[in-house]
Amino acid sequence: MSSCSMQRWATKVYRVARARTFATHTSQTLPEKNCASITPPYAQLLEKLQSVRDILGNKPLTLAEKILYSHIANPAESLSDGKLVRGETYLQLNPERVAMQDASAQLQFMSAGMSRCAVPASIHCDHLIQAVNGADPDLQRSIVTNKEVFDFLESASRKYGIEFWQPGSGIIHQIVLENYAAPGMLMLGTDSHTPNAGGLGMLAIGVGGADAVDALTGTPWELKAPQIVGIHLTGELNGWATPKDLILHLAGKLTVRGGTGRILEYFGPGVFNQSCTGLATVANMGAEVGATTSTFPYTPSMRAYLTATGRAPVSRAADEAASRGFLAADEGAEYDQLIEINLSELEPNINGPFTPDLATPLSKFGSFVNEQGWKDELSAGLIGSCTNSSYQDMTSVADLARQAKAAGLKTKVPFLCTPGSEQIRATMERDKVTDILEDVGAVVLANACGPCIGQWKREDRKDEENAILTSFNRNFKSRNDGNRLTMNFLASPTIVTAMAFSGKLSFNPMTDSIPLPSGEEFKFSPPRGEDLPSQGFTAGRAFFYPSPTPEPQSDTQVIIKPDSQRLELLAPFLSPFGDYNPRGLELPSLKVLMRVRGKCTTDHISAAKQGILPLWFVDNADYSRIGSGDMIETVGVEDLLKGKANATVTIHVTKRNGETFTIPTRHTMSKDQLKWLHAGSALNHIRSRIN
Repeated sequence: MSSCSMQRWATKVYRVARARTFATHTSQTLPEKNCASITPPYAQLLEKLQSVRDILGNKPLTLAEKILYSHIANPAESLSDGKLVRGETYLQLNPERVAMQDASAQLQFMSAGMSRCAVPASIHCDHLIQAVNGADPDLQRSIVTNKEVFDFLESASRKYGIEFWQPGSGIIHQIVLENYAAPGMLMLGTDSHTPNAGGLGMLAIGVGGADAVDALTGTPWELKAPQIVGIHLTGELNGWATPKDLILHLAGKLTVRGGTGRILEYFGPGVFNQSCTGLATVANMGAEVGATTSTFPYTPSMRAYLTATGRAPVSRAADEAASRGFLAADEGAEYDQLIEINLSELEPNINGPFTPDLATPLSKFGSFVNEQGWKDELSAGLIGSCTNSSYQDMTSVADLARQAKAAGLKTKVPFLCTPGSEQIRATMERDKVTDILEDVGAVVLANACGPCIGQWKREDRKDEENAILTSFNRNFKSRNDGNRLTMNFLASPTIVTAMAFSGKLSFNPMTDSIPLPSGEEFKFSPPRGEDLPSQGFTAGRAFFYPSPTPEPQSDTQVIIKPDSQRLELLAPFLSPFGDYNPRGLELPSLKVLMRVRGKCTTDHISAAKQGILPLWFVDNADYSRIGSGDMIETVGVEDLLKGKANATVTIHVTKRNGETFTIPTRHTMSKDQLKWLHAGSALNHIRSRIN
């Protein structure tokens, strides 16, 4: 696309963004879509699952296992020893879809040398829109300042046949839930909150760009079989408690590491009392405990949501698959850990600051604030984002806003609202939800990530300790406004909204009242929202929607400016085992730059994809024996690459003072990962197969 035509594209987006109503709005239920590309091949998956069952002796399986195992590329090869051990066995999987946020995997895919994607894929422009003045001017500004990135993404989408969701169309996770997610599906997304789609009873896993390229090129994607945590839900949420409070409570139990290498699988009667979008909120924040992903059995609310979003054909296919036992755990399935939660006993939680697992029940939060010596003052309230911007969330906060407006109240602090998608924004506008929020002081932002990921140009409270309350999913230092002293407390959107009218951290809307100028007291009633709009969703502005399943336009030139400071074509990594390496099939001699320690929960697979050999020291005490400037050499990598049974790798260390010693190590590299190492990267290996 030429520079001139791209400028016309940007102008068109802005003009559309300025309009408040369009003929493309409809008050009816969305028309039924062609769902051929988004309906999982249930018959094929069930057949594959039966093959795995036969190998494993027909033992009862969890739902997560059913979905994973039905996507194994070659069960006979992967399970050749007749065993599958959670936490040990590597699975070669075939995901059905990939979703990418902004520039996250496209450059890697281009370097693979393919003319089209092997699976349906989408690109979503949601991370680069900064919140400053409000939806329309913020969107216009982002299109100008990020033009070269959007040019690249749009042209790459056209060239390779990828659905392109333009800036302003919405947040990747909300769009996936509304358009692509389906029960029993396995998909990858290049964002850690991809598990949001698990609210529709599937496995959606956040990965890096290199992992996404596996699926995009039709290469089996490798995952160590996760352990499964079963979370048995009984009872029913009531009063002010919401699905957000369920995951905030669970984060307090599991901590930020408690889900690492695990899938969270919810089951029990309490699941069936939740809306589909409420379940998505729970799945979204599973990332905050390090979980691989989260999922739920197929429920009537999922069926209703699929139908309301124009995907009745998917729901009918899912009904059939469920009748054959595919979309729920088998009776007698075993979990690696079992957690019991009675929803009837759950009260709202507020988590933070600076970590999402510091959970405090609302009834104790005022005392907690006092004990810490913090000011009893709220500086801003922010709702929406991918975690809590459903129609149910927005109508619930609108109910509180109506109550407050009737009492003559407005919010006492800045109150920002981020719709998750154009569909949500348009439906809110049609149903007067936007009007009531703006009437009490809200500023509605663009359909984008915005303040949740730090895209917030906040002018007040700079370098000043202050507290904000958000319905977001993360609250690490400096994340939202760049101020390391801003304490972000996570809560449900209804708690955020109620507290914005009080302006105090100690305010408990379940028990406390707000004094009115008349001398009377105002007390909120528990909020009531609608799971789905009674008039159906309205799509909103048609320009934001891509053409479904576009064909690649191979003659398209992907636009990357030669002098770009933000984008660069990737050159292949060199294999460390070329003729230039005098050590042959051992890594060349390496100098240690630094020794670091952190809290990273990423497994070794991402490193392996870049041609890096991850090694663990057998004795943890040996880590302190190596320092900056030391020289290290591997011994035994050649045996690994040649497939020698029981091969081990040791590290020969030469200290700067000349002292030498050997450190024993262990590795968990699979056969395929060793091929990546030999080739220099997973992309090099994929390219060699394609060519």
